[in-house]
Amino acid sequence: MADGGPKGRKKQETRALVLEAAERGFKQHGYAGVGVDGIAREAGVTSGAFYAHFGSKTGAFQEALEAGLDATLARLPEFRREHGETWPAAFADYYLGASHRADLACGCAMAALTGEVMRGTDESRVTYQERMARIAGIVAGGLAGESDAEARAWGFLSILIGGLTVIRAMPDGAQADAVAGNVRQMALAIAGPGRR
Repeated sequence: MADGGPKGRKKQETRALVLEAAERGFKQHGYAGVGVDGIAREAGVTSGAFYAHFGSKTGAFQEALEAGLDATLARLPEFRREHGETWPAAFADYYLGASHRADLACGCAMAALTGEVMRGTDESRVTYQERMARIAGIVAGGLAGESDAEARAWGFLSILIGGLTVIRAMPDGAQADAVAGNVRQMALAIAGPGRR
């Protein structure tokens, strides 16, 4: 009954704080750029508490990856509901927008963690592949026409993720804005008619 009482709730709250700090840290600094002590300090807990909840930095990364991609899985249907047929344009505008570009720590895990997954464990790559396939399925379900919707969904996502990565590597300014506009145009061309 420990999970239902005050101690159980406190343990769950602490775990959530550490997971949020880990996700922000990995997104902003990369796997190699943040340590257990830094994550624990950001969460306001001891390193011992970190290890009690996640066992290792790799364990924390795995759960941060899952949480980050799950957030995208939850948000995409909201874009579809809120914006109807024009949802790809609304998503592209958000994804390539200045505030999302500047916010590595709280931005989308697809762009922020893909490079880390490439260098990560087999487990993280399997998780990434499974979650990204589900994300692509949601995108495909919201594209006009049934032919090649899955291929167009992967193209749409890949252009946005890669484009955001390129834009984030540039100093913010006119060139970054121009690239964002070009990436948006190409992503929406793949998304199909009526999506602009």
